[in-house]
Amino acid sequence: MPTFALDDATFHEEIGSSDLPVLVEFWATWCGPCRMIAPSLEEISDEHADSIRIAKVDVDASPDLARSFNVMSIPTMIVFRDGEEVARFVGGKGKQQIVADLADFL
Repeated sequence: MPTFALDDATFHEEIGSSDLPVLVEFWATWCGPCRMIAPSLEEISDEHADSIRIAKVDVDASPDLARSFNVMSIPTMIVFRDGEEVARFVGGKGKQQIVADLADFL
């Protein structure tokens, strides 16, 4: 399943109604590390579609959403389960490290 975009209008409904954990990457088009991890997140999304969903929030398009989760730097990846934050990872990482960080959810 490919990654999907969330914004102020869709965030809470998508996160709250998901039967799987959702990894949300807070990112921006100008963020180099965000662009570097994008292919890894797509691969993880495809490889683990039965255990986790991966979404993205553009902090420039949804600054209030980013502020509401105290996102101070990007990329920030937050895992939500049953609508609640259960894990947070900050910074650019390789695919293996992201998978290791997500081990409890895959």
